Amino acid sequence: MPIADIEGHRVALSNLDKVLYPASGFTKGECVHYYASVADAVLPHLHGRPVSFLRCPDGVDAEKFFAKHVPPGTPDWVTRCEVTRSGDRTGEQILLQDLASLVWAANLAALELHTPQWRAEAERQADRIVFDLDPGEGTGILECREVAVWLRDRLAADGLTALPKTSGAKGLHLLAGLRPADSSEVSAYAKQLAREAEAALPDLALHRMTRSLRAGKVFVDHSQNSWAKTTATPYTLRARSAPTVSAPVTWGELEAAETADDLVFLAGDMPERLRRHGDLLAPLFDPPRAQPPLP
Repeated sequence: MPIADIEGHRVALSNLDKVLYPASGFTKGECVHYYASVADAVLPHLHGRPVSFLRCPDGVDAEKFFAKHVPPGTPDWVTRCEVTRSGDRTGEQILLQDLASLVWAANLAALELHTPQWRAEAERQADRIVFDLDPGEGTGILECREVAVWLRDRLAADGLTALPKTSGAKGLHLLAGLRPADSSEVSAYAKQLAREAEAALPDLALHRMTRSLRAGKVFVDHSQNSWAKTTATPYTLRARSAPTVSAPVTWGELEAAETADDLVFLAGDMPERLRRHGDLLAPLFDPPRAQPPLP
């Protein structure tokens, strides 16, 4: 088993030739290489946020599972934090704070990384608001774009700067940095804006999760602002048929897109995009952050 020495930590690497994306032949070694290549961009978005993994040890077409608990055999140098579970229960969760930890997670076939809108040192104090725009049957990412533009302008009216990224699946995510506020208040504000989007775009936007209402609509999912929920971290791989990425995009790219394929980004696309654009979500870290009129 090869051992990588990364920033003073010994990281065991295994089965690097194992194919995790059968449709494209993308291997675990390529997943590890991908995360190492985008580490400078993804680590700031992971820093201080307890991570949940979607693990695919036998590939994306086989059994996959979410993991929040610290896996058995986790090296001592991987940072942990104590987080609240349901009720008053607490448990340990992983913080991916450095390149060695990121590579270690990739070697576990933790293809997807999901994080909450708060940091471990300020649990339930959201410093981001997120909207997950999920297209129903008969719609796609281009319809999500229309809803995203409405939400961008609505958030701007409250002093918030919305930044888009692809979900890496079918839809779009919008994020805006906040001056930290209670997650319950941010959730209520997000729900209010989702309702306003439905009222403004009644033929397209939907704020309710009811499946029977989803055809031909874009579901404005505000629920990921709950303290207990997570969202796909920027730059994470997705466990789809191809190694797609939840990729930050510019508003200009969204406006120029003519087909859904124009907004599909694969692991191999990201190093060049980062060289060209840098981290398009870097403004999320710039203080001061505004705070919307919360309930």
